[in-house]
Amino acid sequence: MHVLVIGTGAIGSFYGSLLARAGARVSVLARSDYETVHARGIELVSDTRLGQWHFTPDAVVREAAELERKPDVVLLCIKVVEGADRVRLLRDTLGPATAIVLLSNGVEIEDEVATAFPGHELISGLAFICVTRTAPGRIWHQAYGRLALGNYPSGLSDTARALAAAFESAGIGCNATADIVTARWQKCLWNAAFNPLSVLSGGLSTADILGTQEPLIRAIMGEVCAIAAALGHPLPAGIIDQQIEGTHRMPPYKTSMLLDFEAGRPMETEVILGNAVRAGQRAGVAIPTLATLYALMKLRERSLASPAG
Repeated sequence: MHVLVIGTGAIGSFYGSLLARAGARVSVLARSDYETVHARGIELVSDTRLGQWHFTPDAVVREAAELERKPDVVLLCIKVVEGADRVRLLRDTLGPATAIVLLSNGVEIEDEVATAFPGHELISGLAFICVTRTAPGRIWHQAYGRLALGNYPSGLSDTARALAAAFESAGIGCNATADIVTARWQKCLWNAAFNPLSVLSGGLSTADILGTQEPLIRAIMGEVCAIAAALGHPLPAGIIDQQIEGTHRMPPYKTSMLLDFEAGRPMETEVILGNAVRAGQRAGVAIPTLATLYALMKLRERSLASPAG
């Protein structure tokens, strides 16, 4: 299997390297990290049993036109933020039978790609992981790593199963699911609470937020559960308790949204919060806490964009 990973940030580098460890031929399309990755590859250090390893991609390119042949699978690992033109990034990478895998946060993020490339298999994916790019070509994996993969809008193809098996063989659990939309709402449960609160709190870690604001966390998660249920994707009973307990076990962690905020990069406010709020409004669900959180994040973004921000 020839895989092209678009994006050499924390997610793309980590999961691309694991596919290479499993025997896939993995190339990368690098942007800001091109010079470093082309010259030295990618160094990965994990605090888990995965240890430390070096990933040398089969090819490192700036543009898809530089590839000798079209890949079997394109793994798109970029954040869905303002200015991210996923359709443009994908267009030149696709051969007639290339499958597209979206490995990104958020809910209701697939339709743009599905509409642009209706003839291509579309697999949606989620990463439950604490991983950070500490420098160009350097990745620090702190905890977790489990994936969920499934065809969009539903189903499970041979390609999705093969990718799940490859990740499993490389040492990472991967749930191949025929209902990836429900899995997305389950991931949103955690992201909608901790990502924005880490920014609005002025940079507190997940441990600090949960240690002082557990009732607020539970209220946010409860509203996300209500939206998912109203849309026909009910989440498992006890899922909020599981998320809370799992976060207590995590090392103090800076969320991806907080890292973007601190670096002055666009944040995933719309796909994590905005899409959830709009889905709740469509479904007629009462979501006062989630809507307030979204409004506060939009004000925070506005303050950053203003001259005084």
